[in-house]
Amino acid sequence: MFEDTHSSTHPPLPPTTEDDRVSWLRLLRSRRVGVATFWRLMAEHGSAQAALEALPDVARSAGVHSYSACPESTALAEMNAARQQGARMLCCGDPLYPPDLAELSDAPPILWLIGDPEVMLRPMVALVGARNASSLGLRMARGLAEGLSDAGYVVSSGLARGIDTAAHLASMPGGTVAVLAGGVDILYPAENTPLAEQIIAYGGARISEQPMGMQPVARHFPTRNRIISGLSQAVVVIEAAAKSGSLITARNALDQGRDVLAVPGHPLDARAGGCNMLIRDGARLVRSVDDVLEALPPMRAARAQPELDLAPPERPAAGPVANPPQENPRPRKSRSLQDVARLHSEILARLGPSPVAEDQLMRDIGAPSAALAPVLTDLELEGRIERQPGGLLALIVSR
Repeated sequence: MFEDTHSSTHPPLPPTTEDDRVSWLRLLRSRRVGVATFWRLMAEHGSAQAALEALPDVARSAGVHSYSACPESTALAEMNAARQQGARMLCCGDPLYPPDLAELSDAPPILWLIGDPEVMLRPMVALVGARNASSLGLRMARGLAEGLSDAGYVVSSGLARGIDTAAHLASMPGGTVAVLAGGVDILYPAENTPLAEQIIAYGGARISEQPMGMQPVARHFPTRNRIISGLSQAVVVIEAAAKSGSLITARNALDQGRDVLAVPGHPLDARAGGCNMLIRDGARLVRSVDDVLEALPPMRAARAQPELDLAPPERPAAGPVANPPQENPRPRKSRSLQDVARLHSEILARLGPSPVAEDQLMRDIGAPSAALAPVLTDLELEGRIERQPGGLLALIVSR
């Protein structure tokens, strides 16, 4: 009803009192009020409270009767849930709100953050890619994330399987930001719960624009992707199919005026199709972290962290964490049919037309040689993979 593509200048001042914050949250959570409508109403009425008072008339003029805004009790309940989870509300215009994201016409009016807010003020680069990443893709993601972290950049990604997981793990010591599609307290996929906790322990952050407790659904992921690119000075796509969420992030980045870079891949590997298309259409080709650093503008100094009106949530001290999350679970010692089938699938998912070393594959999967060798032999006999000189393995792709 209300949603449109109207762009307007954001209000110059964020909410300064608790009542103002409640009004902002009520307006944003009101039925049929999205981000664009929020900013339009704020521009037209000057404040969230005034916009809330005008909403019934706005709805009536649009042919909707008996309209009521989000109740104050609902907003207060969400704010209380956030406090219980140690989450902080960042409103657009707050000193701690990510500066690059604030420049967007569709910047989220409110972000919920768990972790260290200071990390949001440092320059970021997004690393995104396939969930069913190959071993070479994961290796590239780790190398880029480590190099960017060493250069002083925060790595942003989406906490998904595959490339996202590898990027967060490798950049965690230097700071990483995970943007969630659901509520900031809902960790998806569940297998990355240990990773999400370690991100906070190492001084990173998790953020979301969705309400506390919101389970992610399909429509949340494209809107989440615009935040990943909006936070960042550049987006690097490592592996992506021709139709994938990573390409949505790349398109968002182009619309937002961000640099888009891509790692090339084998033409017969479907996971490289999107990256190769991006390069064909003008994205910068990435061979190493040096290519990414050359494309970035001179690093800006992070702004000093201002005084906060709320005490920051407690977080564990950084340091070695027991039982770090593994990108893939180790197979059990007994080789049941289920174990073998799972290992077959995992090997095929990791391999592509470009050859990879067998010992690298073993490390990526976390399987001992004794378990991996017979399965590789089976796949070789089935004509699914081929061995190449130098202990290399490659997927056989049907032409």
